[in-house]
Amino acid sequence: MHKKTMRVLGIDPGSRRTGYGVCDFSNSEIQYVCSGVIKLPSSDIPNRLKIIFQEVTQIIETYKPTHMAIEEVFFAKDPRAALKLGQARGAAIVAGTMLGLSIGEYSPKRVKQAVVGTGSADKNQVQMMVMHLLSLTGKPSEDAADALAVSICHCHSIANQSLCR
Repeated sequence: MHKKTMRVLGIDPGSRRTGYGVCDFSNSEIQYVCSGVIKLPSSDIPNRLKIIFQEVTQIIETYKPTHMAIEEVFFAKDPRAALKLGQARGAAIVAGTMLGLSIGEYSPKRVKQAVVGTGSADKNQVQMMVMHLLSLTGKPSEDAADALAVSICHCHSIANQSLCR
């Protein structure tokens, strides 16, 4: 039986750089579509949140994903940094929900487990495994690789609900 292709937008939120990665998932195979980084200006946080919302909306309108997956806020030593990260997540989530996407949320540890096999993987290990799993010829930036990893985690989660949980 042929399964319908699911397109997943992965988001690695940040108040300075927000990574995104789009993958197609069909018949247990994941294929790379695109990835990049939304680079935010050194302006006030409301303006940066507006840009995240607008850019994520544009990515969704361009690539037409059916699902969105986003990394959860991790524990941060600086409460202000955690708050800004949470606000960036919120701007991206609102863009996805406004356009009718199903949203999956994953902890950084779960994403690393799904992609690398260990929740304590470093950024370089995530980049290398994303390159391998998606057969990429070039190394994506850390933010784009993290977003692709979130997308891959969501695909695995859909295929096997126990993998990312």
